[in-house]
Parts: sequence; structure tokens; C-alpha cells
Amino acid sequence: MKKGFKINLFDRDRALEILQVFLTNPFRTFLSGLGVGWGLFMIVVTVGASNGLENGVTSDMGGRVKNSMFLWSQMTSMPYKGFNRGRRFEFNNSDTEYLRENASSIKLVAPRNQLGGHRGSNNIMRGTKSGAFNVYGDVPGYIEIDPVKILSGRYLNQGDLDNERKIAVIGKRVLELLYDKGEEPIGSTIQVQGVLFSVVGVYSTYKTGEDAEEDNQSIFIPYTTFGKAFNKGDLVGWYSLLMDENIHADSSAAEVMSLMKQRKSVHPDDTRAMGHWSMASAFEEIETIFGAFRLISFIFGGLALFAGAIGIMNIMLITVRERTKELGIRRAMGATPFTVMRQIMSETMFLTVLSGLAGVSLGVASLEGVNTLLTSMGGAGGSFRNPEISLHTVLIALGVMLIMGIIAGILPAIRAVAIRPVEAIRTE
Repeated sequence: MKKGFKINLFDRDRALEILQVFLTNPFRTFLSGLGVGWGLFMIVVTVGASNGLENGVTSDMGGRVKNSMFLWSQMTSMPYKGFNRGRRFEFNNSDTEYLRENASSIKLVAPRNQLGGHRGSNNIMRGTKSGAFNVYGDVPGYIEIDPVKILSGRYLNQGDLDNERKIAVIGKRVLELLYDKGEEPIGSTIQVQGVLFSVVGVYSTYKTGEDAEEDNQSIFIPYTTFGKAFNKGDLVGWYSLLMDENIHADSSAAEVMSLMKQRKSVHPDDTRAMGHWSMASAFEEIETIFGAFRLISFIFGGLALFAGAIGIMNIMLITVRERTKELGIRRAMGATPFTVMRQIMSETMFLTVLSGLAGVSLGVASLEGVNTLLTSMGGAGGSFRNPEISLHTVLIALGVMLIMGIIAGILPAIRAVAIRPVEAIRTE
């Protein structure tokens, strides 16, 4: 390369010349760039909206860990080992120890019980005040599976289980309904079906929506105390399990189901005898659904972007035809084909980039506006919160835009280079 030779795609004089070209017919310039700008705007807004929906759905689940699983007994649908179909069975504390000793993919086994059964509420009293709340018998490890925020006091500990202490951790909503404002709950007593429990902690859930309301009006008591106080013996309502994050959820679930079917004499092919559900599967389904939404957004936005690039190409072809004489004079004065091609490509890329950046900026501003509105409303967006778009996604969209701009400029540039100086000068 010769000394001093360099390629400047956008020097000051060329930039001014490009601006003059497009300002000659500003309305046409606006319409030309509208397609590209609209395409990128649609990509940013639709992908951001998809992320907002996903954030809303996942926030409804609170801080519950992804590698958690829940297991409960149902009714057999197949005869096995002398047992008829339609047999009901229950889990017990010996099953808990069996799982802890034999399920290699399970890190934590948390048996649970609920007073009144699933979604059963109970009348809880404190002095003259009362309310219907959920009462759960839990082990300390359950907070690792479904985390809560301790507002005051503490959560359950192993000593509570070992000594069968009559203590309770109450939800924020329980506090609001059974206590006067500013009243200290720690050390006070509540009555559950005639049994007195001392309050040692107050918590708030990380969930949102209806799940948050239900969780905040719940009461946790030690699992062992629950069985003794309410005559449940060693029965287990259901299991909350924490799986090894290095093992796929389906593999962990298969291991647990196989072990429990063997222990409870359930046919290996009976899919109805036990119910199970994992957070990992739920998150995978959510990611699949919203991943598809994002892909569709990119496809439609890309089509709009492509249509915009075609529009820019057509406008540049018209511009080249209108400037035939000018381009011919340039060639006659010694401009090389490369110089002419560079000029047309510069103009095309300038219009494409300017339109694209305008679309991206408007899209990001729209998402920020919606986010600010939701924040001012106290996050009252239901299952829609924090619509956002990652820098990675924006860079991909801008990369596609640049490719479209290059494609859009190739044909007009070739047409410009093909102009013969003598014929162009004769053109009126």
C-alpha cells in the first residue's frame, strides 16, 4: 500500500456532501429510512415485551429454586403384586429416610404437611381477633427450596424439630390481621385448633400476584410438632425435594419415582399413582415459549428490515439515475470506479445506519417509558414487569442492519460505476 494512502469512508467533506444529497428531498429520504427504522423498532419493542412477560411470569414464582421438585401420592391405576388398581397409599417418615439414603440425585428431602389438606385454611385466633390461614408443618431446610424474607425474628431450626417446640413463623398478612399496627409479634402466642404456639418470626414471600397473597397468610410450625399436636403421626403430606443441579431434572425425577414405586409396591409403568412437578421443567417450558416469541419477533422485524433495505436500494437507484450527469463529470475528471462506488455505498450506509439507530433509540426509549410507568404504579403490571432488551440482542440487530445496508448499496453502486462519462455528460 502506498505511503499516505488510506480509505476514509466518512470524512467531513464527504459527510457534508451526503447530507446535501439527502436534504435535497427530505420527504423521500424520510420514507426511504422509515422501513429500516420501523424494522429495528419492532425488534426492540417485541423482544423487550417478550422479556417483560417472561420476567413477570418468573417473578410470580418468587425465589423458588429451579432445581426443586414436588412429589405426592395419588391412586394406583394398575394392579401389582396382589394389590388391585384404585389403591390409595400415603408417605411416612420411614419413606423420608429411605429417600435420603437412596436417592443419589437429591440433595435435600423436605417432608411437608398442611393442616386441612392441600389449600386448606384454618381458623387462627389471637385474643379477640381471628382469621383463616394456611398452617404448614415444615423442616428448616424447606427455606432452601422456597426462600422467604425474614422480616423479624427467625425461621425454624433443627432444635425446634428435635425438641418438638410449639413455635410458629407467621406471614406478613397474618401479622396485619391478628396484630395492631406497631405491635410486637415476637414472643406473643397464637391459637391453632386449641393449641398455643409462640411466634418466633415474621416473613414475607418473594413471590408476586395471587401466590404472594396466599404465601403471606401462611404459618410455619416444626414438622415434628405438627404431627404430634394434630395427631398426624408419621404421615407425610408431600415432599419438597432439592435436586442436584448437575443432573437433569428428568433424570432426578425418574430416579425418585422409581425408588418410591418399588417401596410402595406400585407398578413400574403406573404413571398415575404418584404426582410430581419440578421447577426446572416449568422454567424450561417458560424459556421455550418465550424463546419462540423472541424468534418470531426477530423474523417479523427482520422481514420489515429487509423490506426497508429494498426501499433504500430503490431510492438509491433513482438517486443514481437523477445524478447521472454529476457522476459522469466525476468520472471525466479522473474519479476512479472505486471512488464512485465508495460514494454511493457511503450514502446508502449513512441512510441505513441513521434510520436504524433512530429505530433502536425509539424502541429502547419506549421500553424505558413503560418500565418507568410500571415502577411509578408500584410494579402493578401483573404478569408483566421490567421489559428490557439485552445489549447482545441490540448488537445482533444492528449487525443485521449493517448487512442489509451493504446489500442495499451494491446494485446502486454497480449502476453508478457502469455510467460512461461521455454519455453522462451529454445527459440533460
